[in-house]
Amino acid sequence: MRCPNCHLKDIGKIGTNQYYCWHCFIEMSLVKGTLMLHQVEEDGSLSSLDDLFAEEERQIDL
Repeated sequence: MRCPNCHLKDIGKIGTNQYYCWHCFIEMSLVKGTLMLHQVEEDGSLSSLDDLFAEEERQIDL
């Protein structure tokens, strides 16, 4: 799997269907074959980045 943002394979698994890119520091959740992308804020909250990527970019073939 590659990060849809930086296109690197520097991805770690942090939970069930949850991943983290160690290069660009975004969190990804896999829901029904689609990645939900989030930026981790300083206070630990998550901000959605889904609107920055086309639906096709967020699709994962399982």
